[in-house]
Amino acid sequence: MIEARHLRVLRAVAATGSFSAAARELGCTQPAVSQQMKALETSAGTPLLIRTGREMRLTQAGEALVRHAAGILAGLTAAEEEIAAIAGLRAGRVRLVSFPSGSSTLVPTALAALRAAHPGTRVSLVDAEPPRSVEMLRDGDCDVALAFRYGEAAGADAEWADLVVRPLLTDRLVGLVPEGHRLAEADTVAIGDLADEPWIAGCPRCRRQLVDVCEEAGFTPRIDFATDDYPAVVGLVGAGLGVAVLPELAIESVRPRGARTVTVEPAVAREIVALTLADLAQVPAVAATLDELTRAAAR
Repeated sequence: MIEARHLRVLRAVAATGSFSAAARELGCTQPAVSQQMKALETSAGTPLLIRTGREMRLTQAGEALVRHAAGILAGLTAAEEEIAAIAGLRAGRVRLVSFPSGSSTLVPTALAALRAAHPGTRVSLVDAEPPRSVEMLRDGDCDVALAFRYGEAAGADAEWADLVVRPLLTDRLVGLVPEGHRLAEADTVAIGDLADEPWIAGCPRCRRQLVDVCEEAGFTPRIDFATDDYPAVVGLVGAGLGVAVLPELAIESVRPRGARTVTVEPAVAREIVALTLADLAQVPAVAATLDELTRAAAR
């Protein structure tokens, strides 16, 4: 019989490439990892790992087992949480991953309400941008992922077809220019009017969207700086080093000293959603978290 604890160890070995590194990640000893892998190979009836020096490579059977492990472990987690909630032993736990501007705006309001309503629920939070956050959800490393997507992708179901999608809000992008900029007092700015400006770009997905929008307007932006840190973007604009477009959620979480926001045309928006797996959506603590995120987005 294949045991869940053995699958967790196998995933750690596959991710780290060695027994010793897996042991450090799991907080156990290297001999314990080796012993559990031997037990798993015995249960499977075939080798799962090929030992090459200090590193480990998966066999074809090992690759297949790792591929199925995330779904198996997510299903087990869902079962454990639901049974515990029904039995009244505990309210549950939720592992939440969110992009930074969501972590500083939607998440605090949602988690405060969740704690007030369900004080026994334990929530952990990790920052990650999509697509990494979505990968973490599919790999079983979180229970709820706060994510976003832009433009035409927002109407396409294929990207998240295997997930439960809870729409939260539409987050419009706004322009950010230095105080004293020739367009700082304008009501609306065509993005083409910024064609000759140096740009400060954000996360990789936001950066691709910026380039696409600018190219549709007939120019390629000269990106002088790129950073995932929204306060850094605001600081660079405020220092007169360039212009930027940022989501409204990001502006809410940062005081734009030395910078002015302007409405940019054509309008560009991103869809903010909460994602989970179908099994996990049935877990009371996860369902409550989704509900509180929805309420926070509506405020």
